[in-house]
Amino acid sequence: MRRPNDIERDVKSIGTLVELTSVFEGIASMRIAQIKNQVLQATEFFNDLWEIYSQLRVDNLFRFGRSQSDDEVLNKDLFIIITAEGGFSGDIDQKLIKVMLDDYDKEKHDILVIGHHGAMQLAQRGVKFIKYFKMPTKDKNINVDPIIRYVQKYQKTKVYYQEYISLMVQDVKRIELSAAVQEQGKISEEGEKHEIITSDNTIFEPSMYKVIDHLERSMLQIAMSQLILDSKLAQYASRFRAMTASHERAEESQFDYRLEYNRSKRAIKDQRLKEIINGLRKAKVEA
Repeated sequence: MRRPNDIERDVKSIGTLVELTSVFEGIASMRIAQIKNQVLQATEFFNDLWEIYSQLRVDNLFRFGRSQSDDEVLNKDLFIIITAEGGFSGDIDQKLIKVMLDDYDKEKHDILVIGHHGAMQLAQRGVKFIKYFKMPTKDKNINVDPIIRYVQKYQKTKVYYQEYISLMVQDVKRIELSAAVQEQGKISEEGEKHEIITSDNTIFEPSMYKVIDHLERSMLQIAMSQLILDSKLAQYASRFRAMTASHERAEESQFDYRLEYNRSKRAIKDQRLKEIINGLRKAKVEA
């Protein structure tokens, strides 16, 4: 049996771990609330843009904001994968990469990576990617312009990301970026009818198609930002779950150590008591 002093050191160490996991659990919970609020604000702004866009567009085609562009579109599709910046993300990034690689054909697809963890994992597997961006640290005004410039070079863009379902459930999801915009638009316009805006009843500067292109780019930016925020939500939820589990295990260990400590002290007291009794008996016999 270990000595009480040795056990007491373990009790103190595990007590520090309990405090740390509690702090990290609180930070993750706070960040989840902040990101949810930012997603709500972005959704409201998107709805305002979509209302104008739905009154302007002359067909149901989404042109990625390039109807007036002369740039050549590559005969390939772009895969964007959003992963954690650090390695503390559980196994969901591994699942995400596996799902993407199952779809990947290097002759037909190019890969753009957001998040250092994904770039590192792909590099280790020998999979080439055209560009890597760090996962944005801030939640407001995420600069996705460089990413959208890549998106506009390709016929289609599919995004692989971590979907936040609930605090305890996160899943791997893939979606075409244009579909993400239009799905959000359909939700926005449910039950609403608006007057169509044309060049007959409105003056456009510089032109109606330039305005449509600007709106499409803006909505692409919001959709991309929301997918990044959704991934961050899933990552923080995963961390929250991991910290909660670690906190519970640490508390259990702390309880076990305290129990062991009390038993060790009791054993020492019992041993001393036995030694005293044996000493008294020996003294009595000798007398």
